[in-house]
Amino acid sequence: MTSLEKLWSFIKGFILLNIIWIIGSFLMDTRSLPMPGKVYLNLPTLFENGFYVHILASLYRIFVGLLISFTIGSLVGLLMGYSKRCNKLLNPLVYFVYPVPKTALLPVVMTLYGLGDKSKIVIIVLITVFQVIVSVRDAVLNVEGELYNPLISLGANRWQLFLHVTFPAILSEVLTNIRLSIGTAFSVLFFAEAYGTKQGLGYFIQDSWSRINYIDMYSGIVVLSLVGLILFILIDYLESICCRYKRN
Repeated sequence: MTSLEKLWSFIKGFILLNIIWIIGSFLMDTRSLPMPGKVYLNLPTLFENGFYVHILASLYRIFVGLLISFTIGSLVGLLMGYSKRCNKLLNPLVYFVYPVPKTALLPVVMTLYGLGDKSKIVIIVLITVFQVIVSVRDAVLNVEGELYNPLISLGANRWQLFLHVTFPAILSEVLTNIRLSIGTAFSVLFFAEAYGTKQGLGYFIQDSWSRINYIDMYSGIVVLSLVGLILFILIDYLESICCRYKRN
C-alpha cells in the first residue's frame, strides 16, 4: 500500500467515524454524547489553557516505559532465540506470567513504587515486556538457517551474522510489535493516570468525566487517539524506510 493509499484510507476512516458519531449523537439526543463539531471547536481553548502539559506527561511515561520494555524484552528474546538452554529455562516462566492480567497488579506496583511516574512506568513495562520477549524470540527462531550460510562461508562472526542477517529479518516484526505496544501502553496509562497525579491524558479524561464536563472529556479522548495515531504512523513510516526489502 502506497503512502497516498494509506492517507486516503485514514481519511475515509475519519469520515466514517464522524458520520457514526453524528448519527449516534442525533439519535441519543443527550449531552453525554455531544456532536463532534463541539468537541473539535473546544480543542483550541484547551491548548490555550496549557493542555499540552497533559500530553507531554503521558508521552514521557509511555516513552520511558516502552524504552525499558524493548531494551529488556529484546535482550531476553534474543537470548532465548539464540540459546536453546536459555529458552528451555525461561520459556515456562514467560508463558506462566504472560497471560496474567497485569492491570490487577496496579495496586501492588503503586504500593511498592508510590503514586508518581515510577509506578506508571513500571506497569507499562510489566504489560508490554512479555509480548516483546515472545515476539523477538519467535522472530529469531523463524529466521531460515540457510540465510546464514553465505556469510558463514566467508568467515563472518556472530555479531556480523546478527547485524546482516538476523536484525534485518526480525526488524519488521519488531516494529509491528512496537505499534501494538503503543496502543497497549496508552490503554494502560488511561487507568494508571487516574491515581496519584494531576497531569496526563488519562487523568484529564477521567477528571472531566467526574466533573460531568463531557466536551472536555471527549476532547481528551480525541487528543489521546490522535497522539496514538501519530505514533502509529511514525512507526509505519519508519518500517517503510527500514524494511524496503520486504516489499521487494
